[in-house]
Amino acid sequence: MSENKIKYTVSVYSEDSVGLLNRISAIFQKRHINIISFNVSITEIKDIKRWTIMVESSDIKIKKIVGQINKQIGVIKSFYHTDEETIYQESCLFKIKSSLLFDDRKIQNIIKESNAVIVTVNSEFFVIEKSGRSFELDDLYEKLSKYGILQYVRSARISVTKSPLMISEILKKFKKK
Repeated sequence: MSENKIKYTVSVYSEDSVGLLNRISAIFQKRHINIISFNVSITEIKDIKRWTIMVESSDIKIKKIVGQINKQIGVIKSFYHTDEETIYQESCLFKIKSSLLFDDRKIQNIIKESNAVIVTVNSEFFVIEKSGRSFELDDLYEKLSKYGILQYVRSARISVTKSPLMISEILKKFKKK
């Protein structure tokens, strides 16, 4: 039986706990789910971390995974959401030969039309930064790859939910303990 896989963003709120990364990644590994992107950041509550993990999974598996994550020592609460339930962004940097910026007007138009920003320019290279949805970054990559990309790096997804999550209240209660 084939599973209907869709993209999910898993948000995990935790204390700063050594070994938690290994335990959480093992949960995905046991279910044969590959992590597409992974980010850890601070939250609105001091000393609490938010992990944003993007995966492709079935509805049944993601519910089990989040249930297992919630049982981990150091995890305060975890959630899962579809792309439609979140506002998300990714960011990337392109390093390209400087001569292309001055010799070919088309590359300047690509940068402008994509709402990318030139971060730095020197005699050897220039760096472009672009934030947006995955497909926007993919599109810019495709357009710039025709000119030769010296280096490319892309961040993990960051997201917030469209509906109220009420996580601040949960975290404040947790911090009082």
